[in-house]
Amino acid sequence: MALRMPPLRDAHAERGAKFTEFGGWDMPVEFDSIRTEHEAVRGSAGIFDVSHMGQIEVSGPDALALTDRLTTNDVSALDPGDAQYAAITDEEGVMLDDVVVYRLPEGGEADYLFVPNAGHDVEAFDRWVDYRDEHDLDATVENVTADVAMFAVQGPDAADHVADAVGAVARDLSFFEAMYATVEGVEVLLSRSGYTGEDGFELICPADTAGTVYGAFEGLQPCGLGARDTLRIEMGFLLSGQDFDPETDPRNPFEADIGFAVDLDTEFVGRDALAAAKEAGIEERLIGFELLERGVPRHGYDVVDTDGRIIGTVTSGTMSPTLGDPIGMGYLPVEYADPGTALRVVVRGEQKEARVRNTPFIQ
Repeated sequence: MALRMPPLRDAHAERGAKFTEFGGWDMPVEFDSIRTEHEAVRGSAGIFDVSHMGQIEVSGPDALALTDRLTTNDVSALDPGDAQYAAITDEEGVMLDDVVVYRLPEGGEADYLFVPNAGHDVEAFDRWVDYRDEHDLDATVENVTADVAMFAVQGPDAADHVADAVGAVARDLSFFEAMYATVEGVEVLLSRSGYTGEDGFELICPADTAGTVYGAFEGLQPCGLGARDTLRIEMGFLLSGQDFDPETDPRNPFEADIGFAVDLDTEFVGRDALAAAKEAGIEERLIGFELLERGVPRHGYDVVDTDGRIIGTVTSGTMSPTLGDPIGMGYLPVEYADPGTALRVVVRGEQKEARVRNTPFIQ
């Protein structure tokens, strides 16, 4: 199957981007270097093309009920312009994806928008449509992923750059709030959000206006998926398909350490299974760790105890550009989850000393 292309794929290539396949998309992995892009976001600001993220709009009288039943948080708590983080779970409470759900600001064509991860838009759309039809709900569901572009301006100076583009009103947005704004005559959905741990904004615009909106931030460091990955690992943020996967590594939100995104007072698919899991307690939990020796922990590497017994697997790992230390995450039995617990990570056949650390790794 041919890879899907972001609207500005050719422009990124002209800028010298290197590309990688991710979630069925051909996306820039780096423009200059991962370190250069990472340091720009931590020190000032950078811009990411994240048009590979899914975009599903839900409208109609039962749009709230439909979205509330298929995500783990309380969608009814959202006011217009609010957003929240949530998981999509099956009947057993296993995470299928993690998403951001928006109750769109007043004046738009849709009532709700949720953003699944790259390559998950079709299955999310199908899940919403199937549930709607099975329960005879009155809602319109549209997969608009191919119709829009999405950019993320991230870093401590992000507000300055976004205010220059849309006006000072951008500064009034709180985290996980959204508004409609205008960039060079183009209406965008602007939210204060991101995946880096820094202050930041995300802008969604029609695909045929992508060049205009992206061009409004000319001069910012362009950033690819490589820096996006090192930035999110430093914060301990999950990556769907790597830190959890319903087929290869099924996990519930409590194991994945995002219990804050579960509201058991709402009736969602998987609610009863998660209530039982919370009451019984979990046996494993996602933890952070740092290597104390040279080496880089990679996805799939074994984690062992001090006696050499395998107790887990690395789900994400990198050499932290900010800390200069190798860090990673993985699921371990809860008795190993206390910060400072001694571990070892098997790197290319050699056991490297490590210890558990709280996430985020940086403040």
